[in-house]
Amino acid sequence: MIPYYLAIPFIYLLSYLPFWALYGISDFLCFLLFHVVGYRRKVVEQNLRNSFPQKSEKEIKTLSKKYYHYLCDLTLEVFKKITMNRPAAMNRCKFHNAELINRLASENKSVILLMGHYGNWEWAGSSFTLSTNHQLHVIYKALSNPYFEKLMVKSRTLFGTRLIKVENTLRDIIANKNNPAAYAFIADQTPFPQQAYWTTFLNQDTPLFTGAEKLAKKLNYPVVFVNIVRVKRGYYEIFPELLFEEPKLCKENEITEAFIRRLETEIIKMPETWLWSHRRWKYTKEQAVNK
Repeated sequence: MIPYYLAIPFIYLLSYLPFWALYGISDFLCFLLFHVVGYRRKVVEQNLRNSFPQKSEKEIKTLSKKYYHYLCDLTLEVFKKITMNRPAAMNRCKFHNAELINRLASENKSVILLMGHYGNWEWAGSSFTLSTNHQLHVIYKALSNPYFEKLMVKSRTLFGTRLIKVENTLRDIIANKNNPAAYAFIADQTPFPQQAYWTTFLNQDTPLFTGAEKLAKKLNYPVVFVNIVRVKRGYYEIFPELLFEEPKLCKENEITEAFIRRLETEIIKMPETWLWSHRRWKYTKEQAVNK
């Protein structure tokens, strides 16, 4: 409780700063994290080496530094969102192809949104809510600290986005099946190896959650990939793409595979805007086989 009450005035101060000042602070934080603290540098650089074996060590170091600039920007942008108004939210994170989502809404179809830890997924929620006719529900895992959890819920529900705790996903979706909506899953997280679908992602054996696919097939909700492109510092653009309109016709793991291939394509285009400091490959395929 004490750390929260000490931190909250500082967080709100950051949130009210103009963007030029915020990014000045971000540059300083990047210097500290990259050169002084070395926060997870070994994890980041090893993930990059494994994912891009064709790159030289110099290229890996350059890409690593770009990633830390992005990570610091992203962190402060999350704080900035707390006090962003509607015009700023829509201008800073533009939503394209809203007609796709609105068509599905007009047909009374709920939709499954699949996205990765790429670009600014926190701003993307607000952009979706402000730009489309579908009620957005974001599937999330609650923070262990109840005070910071309250702050993040406030930020994430800005402009009307609704949150569903991951453990309540199926129950909540079934209860609201008569009210067409959009359900967003950040689907590149790490499941236990025995419960995962395994594929090759960024040149590595990778386990993936299949829960979103199972829900889509069970309920026959169209599946949309949400691409979040960082255009320049502080500006993003959102591009929804229909992957499957009739998921019940898909083969097993077809949806999950299609999602991860699209995400991989985007990461290769702009690798610095994916979450490399996450220990994504902490499990091996042998752990699934030898369960």
